[in-house]
Amino acid sequence: MRYPAVSRCHLQRRIEIMPNASATRNIAVCLWFDDNAEEAANFYASTFPDSHVDAVHRAPGDYPAGKQGNVLTVEFTVLGMPFLGLNGGPQFKFDEAVSFQVYTRDQAETDHLWNAIVGNGGAESECGWCKDRFGLSWQITPRALMDAFTDPDRAASKRAFDAMMTMQKIDIAKIEAARRG
Repeated sequence: MRYPAVSRCHLQRRIEIMPNASATRNIAVCLWFDDNAEEAANFYASTFPDSHVDAVHRAPGDYPAGKQGNVLTVEFTVLGMPFLGLNGGPQFKFDEAVSFQVYTRDQAETDHLWNAIVGNGGAESECGWCKDRFGLSWQITPRALMDAFTDPDRAASKRAFDAMMTMQKIDIAKIEAARRG
């Protein structure tokens, strides 16, 4: 497997941007942004419950994608899950190989989250998938859909699945109607 060439200096910079030594977390997802990690963190904090920006760290010196004093990393929480946003530059982009699946209780919550993501510069996709304006993929997944997929009645599960395959945003009433036959 080939990895991008990384100098020792670049590796040292990566080590320096880690959360402080007193951090209580043992792991966090690091998301590579061009230069809008703080904007993304603020958007997620205002969109999802149990979400907030925890810390903004500025670069102590110049780095390949920015200058001393620029926002380098942002620690934030989305739905109770820790993340680290890194303003690493334009060379890496998000794709659908990684997505965040958010389980919703009802159609109102499904609509709210879908509309917040798509309506703020994002894009619709198929089967409950959408992409936010930063390029991250989200699956807005009603629990009713998951219940339908795991229905012991395989025919009911298949009908719900077939109904989902025709949708962009998931319509719970249509999923439940298909499940019932």
